[in-house]
Amino acid sequence: MAVQDQFTKAEAAVKDLLEFLGENPDREGLLQTPQRVARSLRELTDGYRQNPAEILSTTFEEACDELVVVRDIEFWSLCEHHLLPFHGRATIGYLPNQKIVGLSKLGRVVHCFSRRLQVQEKLTQQIAHSIMEHLKPHGVGVILRATHQCMAMRGVKTPAEMVTSCLLGQFRDPTTRAEFLQFR
Repeated sequence: MAVQDQFTKAEAAVKDLLEFLGENPDREGLLQTPQRVARSLRELTDGYRQNPAEILSTTFEEACDELVVVRDIEFWSLCEHHLLPFHGRATIGYLPNQKIVGLSKLGRVVHCFSRRLQVQEKLTQQIAHSIMEHLKPHGVGVILRATHQCMAMRGVKTPAEMVTSCLLGQFRDPTTRAEFLQFR
């Protein structure tokens, strides 16, 4: 299906949703809302159109055998259960195996997976496993800290921070794990 056809269907669905909510989609303030929502959702889910293998394909041979950690990579995602945003920061560490990757590539991998409908637990795993698969380091650690609007705005209506982690390879060793966790 052509992208324009998909946009037309999405816009119609938003118009139906506005009517379901009791709104008049033909009133002045809402006339362009279906188009804006369709474009916005397409942008917020552009991770489906990105390839982590491509993002991590440019590496550099380097005899680095110490921990590499990048902290506070900001991300936004949409909860797959409610289509409400969650927002947080990622910490990524890896133990190179003769190859390093440019710093921005780690941020791009976070954005690649966070710009999809997600749950934080899966997002954490996807980031870690992708880095492990494509860089082939000795180990990877990923920690995500995020606040979920589906919990803050509805249901229990209590903002809270959720923390998830995924430790692979040598990051499961207690010494490496402890060193990585110092950086979070």
